[in-house]
This record gives sequence, structure tokens and C-alpha cells, in this order.
Amino acid sequence: MSISRRSYKQLLLWLIEGSRGGVNRGRIIEAIKKEPLNANQLCLLLDVDYRTIRHHLDVLEKNHLITSMGEHYGKVFFISQDLEQNYGDFEEIWNRIAQRLKNNGRK
Repeated sequence: MSISRRSYKQLLLWLIEGSRGGVNRGRIIEAIKKEPLNANQLCLLLDVDYRTIRHHLDVLEKNHLITSMGEHYGKVFFISQDLEQNYGDFEEIWNRIAQRLKNNGRK
């Protein structure tokens, strides 16, 4: 997938800041950037229901923000090469959300 940087930032804005579930998707991206993880490990780390994690992983993978290796329960997730190249845009969006949550008394 080779889309322009502007289009990629718009995709990130929509998936992370502009849609329901964006906070969980941001937390997933942040976690697998540090270390590739499977869905069960993400559940335990983020304290989120397994089905919710699977849903967000599917959304992120469908939109090419993450990739995976393996099958079924052993499937491990990584951030995509495109996201790696545009990680600064993710951080900008994520920091803005974190500040807003902090101001609202969350996180």
C-alpha cells in the first residue's frame, strides 16, 4: 500500500481520533510498537475484553496499520511498515487525544 502522507494522516485521524473505539486502537498501536503481541497478551496488558481487542485488530489490519504473522491464537501483531514511516503523525494525534483525556480526568 503506497498512499500519500496526507492521505495516511487522514486515515489515522479517522481511525484514532474520529471514530468510536479510537482510544483502544491507539492503545493497541502503542503497545505493539513497543513489542509484537498476540490478542490474548493485548487483553491482559490493556485490560480489555478479548472480542473487543479482536475487533480493533481486524479494523487496524484491514486498514493496513498493522500486520500479523502466525495463525489463530498464536497470531502475533506488528505495526506496518507504512505506520512505522508515519509514526510521527500517529504520535501527534495520540498526544492530542491523551491531553484531551487528561483534561477530562481520564487516563
